[in-house]
Amino acid sequence: MNGRVLPGSGWRAATIGALLLAVAVLFTSFAARAAELPALTGRVVDNAGLLDAGTKAALTQKLADFEKKGSDQIVVATIPSLDGEEIEPYANRLFRFWKLGQAKENNGVLLLVAKNDRRMRIEVGYGLEGTLTDLHTKLIIENDMVPAFRAGDFSGGITKAVDDMIMVLEGNPEELEARGKRNPANDSAVDPILVLFIILWATLFLGGLAMAFLPPIFGTKLSPGVYRWLGMTFRYGHGARTSGAWKTGTGSGWSTGSSGSGWSSGSSGGSWSSGSSGGFSGGGGSSGGGGSSGSW
Repeated sequence: MNGRVLPGSGWRAATIGALLLAVAVLFTSFAARAAELPALTGRVVDNAGLLDAGTKAALTQKLADFEKKGSDQIVVATIPSLDGEEIEPYANRLFRFWKLGQAKENNGVLLLVAKNDRRMRIEVGYGLEGTLTDLHTKLIIENDMVPAFRAGDFSGGITKAVDDMIMVLEGNPEELEARGKRNPANDSAVDPILVLFIILWATLFLGGLAMAFLPPIFGTKLSPGVYRWLGMTFRYGHGARTSGAWKTGTGSGWSTGSSGSGWSSGSSGGSWSSGSSGGFSGGGGSSGGGGSSGSW
């Protein structure tokens, strides 16, 4: 037969392999890549250096006094960067790693700030989700932290957020809710990080599909499994060598394993076994993702 020939089973197998490889790359790059977790060294872990010594000491004492009253445990953490990870899964991993709150009560709260990413989150343990609700944490972030952070007052914003969390957990949420009604937040802004993620994902996924399907359809067939399209040569099938910009075989330089890939979600490097130090530790509590996030 002259002209275009429908791809055979070898081409179909190569196409399926290319699609699976593209999915593996996306999953590895966005899901498996995880930032390291810091050690729990106290009730205030200021690894990003956002707090002055006096504020850190005052917050530590305030949180210790609050915990003595009813065992609810609040911890403040600042980190330099999320290393590409979204703040929600990072905060949940950190909360579980530190085991905040009492094991039978799950009554911990984590206030997390990522300096370079300009992101913050309040992660709430299972047992406190009905008291320190998503609405309350959203109001605290938007009314206390965001304005202060934009003004460069990190100490003031974090201190006010802690004060309001304590106020709610002690059974006095009315003032916080009243302030929220007086100062409604602007929810119309689109998160630029989310937009960038969608664009990148669409480019990788649709680009992979295009390179797998379009050259055999619109390109010129040079030989079995070899097509010329847009000035590039595309080769499909087992053992094909690549002379263009697309390669469907193995050995492309992508790796989802642990050797040579540069990505790691394991526990090597010491960041997962840091434990607690300084005479303070979590009580064995856990979190299911309750809380709110924000940016400044």
